[in-house]
Amino acid sequence: MLTTRFVDGAPNWIDVGAPDLDGAVSFYGGLFGWRFRSAGPEAGGYGFFQLDGRTVAGGMRTTPEQGPPSWTVYFRSPDAQAAADAAEQAHGGVLFRPMDVMGQGHMAILSDKAGVQFGIWQPGRTEGIDVAGETGSLCWVELYTPDMPAAAAFYHAVLGLETFGVPFPGGVYTTLNPAGGDEESMFGGIIPLSDDPTEAEAGPYWLPYFEVADADAIAARAEELGGTVRMPATDMPDVGRIAKLADPYGARFAVIKSAPPQE
Repeated sequence: MLTTRFVDGAPNWIDVGAPDLDGAVSFYGGLFGWRFRSAGPEAGGYGFFQLDGRTVAGGMRTTPEQGPPSWTVYFRSPDAQAAADAAEQAHGGVLFRPMDVMGQGHMAILSDKAGVQFGIWQPGRTEGIDVAGETGSLCWVELYTPDMPAAAAFYHAVLGLETFGVPFPGGVYTTLNPAGGDEESMFGGIIPLSDDPTEAEAGPYWLPYFEVADADAIAARAEELGGTVRMPATDMPDVGRIAKLADPYGARFAVIKSAPPQE
């Protein structure tokens, strides 16, 4: 699971883009108890979702020209420019070239070979989000892709990520780990689009998971707030209870009530 002991290659930031930022603030505030703090006029409307004063995510208003409303997962890199160069060499794309963000760090927006968008965050004064793996915060990410071997090779070339097969009832789950990591450092997984009809229809993307105390209650609350339940709360043996949701603007995410650690 994710923690704030960030290492190169692991997610260290996440943000959501919506056509109505006030509406997104209302939705996520009602769902997770997040409060929104503006980063100031110089940040162009960007701001921070916080839980008990700790930043859990970023948020901003986006236009149709910037793409559909979505969550973007950022991965830690010691050199954003090198990551962008590696993405181009691996037949991905550079959608937003590396730039300094007011001394807080350098960011870039890239895409993989399947066109999936993701971010790079090279820490400056800001290492990343303040909380991860706790209730109301990011705890896991999954990549839905049409070609697992190609995706694994791309993210290894760009971020040094490694994959491991973990047996579970009914098959094998392919996990993602930072370079040189072990099972304790895994932070996500790769899933073939063909394994999930719901995701195959929506297309490839990075799906963020947020830890919750009650997946069923959160799913019901999301609908009350104008969101969509894409997959009702479902038990995954030895993993937890999961629901896939979308906010009122269509940005996709998931929630999980994680199973207790096995002794």
